Amino acid sequence: MGRAAPLHVAIDLGAGSGRALVGGAGTGGLHLSEVHRFHYPPRVVDGHLRWDAAALTRGILGGLACARDAAASRDAPLASVGVDSWGVDYALVDAAGTLLEDPICYRDGRTERAMDEVFAIVPREEVFARTGIQFHRFNTLFQLWAHARSGLPRRAARLLLIPDYCHQVLCGSTVGERTDASTTQLLGASSGTWDDELFSRLGLPRGLMPELVGAGTTLGTLRAAIARGLGIGTIEVVAPGTHDTASAVAGTPLARHGAYISSGTWSLLGVEVDAPILTEAACRANVTNEAAVFGGVRLLTNVMGLWLLESCRRAWEAEGRPQDLSALLAAVARRREPAGVIFPDDQRLFAPTNMVQAIRTMLGETGQADTDDPVAIARIVLDSLALRYVNVIGTLERLAGHAISTIHIVGGGSMNRYLNQATADASGREVLAGPVEATAIGNLLVQGIAAGTIASLAEGRRMVRAAFPPERFSPTDARQWDTLARVYRHIAPY
Repeated sequence: MGRAAPLHVAIDLGAGSGRALVGGAGTGGLHLSEVHRFHYPPRVVDGHLRWDAAALTRGILGGLACARDAAASRDAPLASVGVDSWGVDYALVDAAGTLLEDPICYRDGRTERAMDEVFAIVPREEVFARTGIQFHRFNTLFQLWAHARSGLPRRAARLLLIPDYCHQVLCGSTVGERTDASTTQLLGASSGTWDDELFSRLGLPRGLMPELVGAGTTLGTLRAAIARGLGIGTIEVVAPGTHDTASAVAGTPLARHGAYISSGTWSLLGVEVDAPILTEAACRANVTNEAAVFGGVRLLTNVMGLWLLESCRRAWEAEGRPQDLSALLAAVARRREPAGVIFPDDQRLFAPTNMVQAIRTMLGETGQADTDDPVAIARIVLDSLALRYVNVIGTLERLAGHAISTIHIVGGGSMNRYLNQATADASGREVLAGPVEATAIGNLLVQGIAAGTIASLAEGRRMVRAAFPPERFSPTDARQWDTLARVYRHIAPY
């Protein structure tokens, strides 16, 4: 009997923790399993909130060691590895590829005034028309502007987004992958290349930017020293959709004209379209046009996601009132009446000192009943997210020019059954939930396509549908949402 089918390693990095998963396409269909989990929380160093690059590297190498053991237990070869992560943050390396300083976290305060400063030179509307990207103060454009103003490291030779830097560590690659590059607000939406005029007018260091390649590109082989140290043979380093949402969408078996929500710390809500939508209406709606893995565009909006609830839980724990998530969600589902609504994308909720107090302040400002009850606060957060989803879906329908019939929720948030049902009820649309591991699945699909074991993304998505059938949530009696929706429309600024 021959050896098992080759395995691929997906390194999936979140904002503070990462995982290594091993999987592939075998005779039994698509399969994957988590083999390692690691952490690299940001901390203040040299006056800025920074990622711990050394801890990140140790975690990735630890993940490869665990993948080696998993492959050995199955008598299967390891064929490749690829890294995906959150967008916008970057590392600076010198000409030899040496990291010059720990990367600064997108939640750092250095970009507080950057947007206004940039718009004084290149108007907001023109930035959108050139890049097609939603405005957030943490976008790479504003981070690099602030960095250049304060002074870049003298030996900086290349700017690499986080997954590109990880690939550099693994194989020496110095290129960037296009899906993550498209999040920076520095890429031409129509050209797919760095916008030279934008760099010139803003005085940004164009020479730092890497050459761009597409998802599925083989970047090199694992460095010999790493391979020897881990006892791993020669394996390829392949660029997946390096932006985690690009990988998540690739791993979602979308119905035609269906919307997706990649639900986790953030909720990324969008549709697939053939070309960027750069109209004034799109700019006013603050949508974003990001590259998909094998062409086309992910038209989407970033919504403040389950970060809100997790931040509330941290606040309650600090007060000595820890809330078990499962018990809290069960209590939310039993509660018969809504408790209120907030606008979840209010910038005051981006990084407040105390999330619960920030929410209570917003309730008071809008004339709603104050509450200190964790169940009520959790219900407010989840109901508000569902209503924000409905708002965004209506915008996407108008911009894309077609109705959205289903909503496919993937990622960790797809396990939140209350939010899934609330989304179905508030929107009047069927919700399909799962797979939880859509990002890692999409990462593995691209590696499998690069290796020739999966024929196409369409075939890969059919395999996902068979291996991970979604849970369905149909709309029920939505009358209770009418009143809540009217309150939401009254308080929402857009």
